[in-house]
Amino acid sequence: MENSDFTAISEKLANPSKVLLTTHSNPDGDAIGSCLAFFSYLKKKNHAVKMIIPDPFPEFLAWMSGHEEILDFENQKNACLEAIKSADLIFALDFNNLSRLNNVGKFILESSSCKMLIDHHLFPSDEFLYKISTSLTSSTSELVFDFIKDSGDIHLIDKEMAACLYAGIITDTGSLSYSCNYVKTYLTIAELYKLGIDGEHIHRLIYDTFSENRLRLLGYSISDKLTVLPEFHTAYITLSKEDLQRFNYEIGDTEGVVNYALSIKDINLAALFMERDGIVKVSFRSKGNFSVEEFAREHFDGGGHHNASGANCQTTLKQTIAKFKALLPVYQSQLKLV
Repeated sequence: MENSDFTAISEKLANPSKVLLTTHSNPDGDAIGSCLAFFSYLKKKNHAVKMIIPDPFPEFLAWMSGHEEILDFENQKNACLEAIKSADLIFALDFNNLSRLNNVGKFILESSSCKMLIDHHLFPSDEFLYKISTSLTSSTSELVFDFIKDSGDIHLIDKEMAACLYAGIITDTGSLSYSCNYVKTYLTIAELYKLGIDGEHIHRLIYDTFSENRLRLLGYSISDKLTVLPEFHTAYITLSKEDLQRFNYEIGDTEGVVNYALSIKDINLAALFMERDGIVKVSFRSKGNFSVEEFAREHFDGGGHHNASGANCQTTLKQTIAKFKALLPVYQSQLKLV
């Protein structure tokens, strides 16, 4: 691994402790899947474990075992603060910087608890004492599997835990369409299948549960809100707060929308600009060698992966899009060569 304090983290978990697990705002399948699987594992190792997230997770992930025990800071602030206060160990899963926790981050930072990271994003922060961090692994869920296996505890992974890990891997690789050119990822999936998971059923639970509003929002995004800039090999979609209100937006309804812009022939950079919660949430996707991680980090104070990144912008929707378009001529030659 690029950065692995496996031994130190194992030693910290040698004796039963009060452990807190947390993951990033707008949690996705990998965030929730890795948390729930690690939660179950630590409980089996006799730790007292709690989970907190900054804001609610999508309804299409609510089938995973243990999801009802996740504390949501947006709606259960006092319980979350108590969990932070009482924790001996705090694990950050699937994010590389406490800023990804929004309002929760400052409370975690102020805590005297030992802070540890299990993550697969680039540039992990120095806020964590110990790290298991590599950008070469498909997902944090795969890293959690590796940790359990390398700890000699693979026998503790039951069918429900395996389903959580599988959901994390599948959602973070677009059903094995990107970030998955590693043999080990498929070997890990094979191990999970041996534990009795039903891959077809899990796929249906995640991808075949669209509400009518979500499907209509997707259609509207593509037919009315898509802009294509062929000279820059770029396409983007904009959704205002009024657009979201029109289709009774719920968390998770725009999951994967940006990928439709990227699917256009000769488009190498795609973006989704969404106005929500008083900020503009941006998702970037790219093909080939063009790094949207670097693009997001340098210009929008964001980050993520080489071909999939995001950012939260305090500027207006109009201002954010104008900034994005003004940058494209600078990268025109790079986007052409992808």
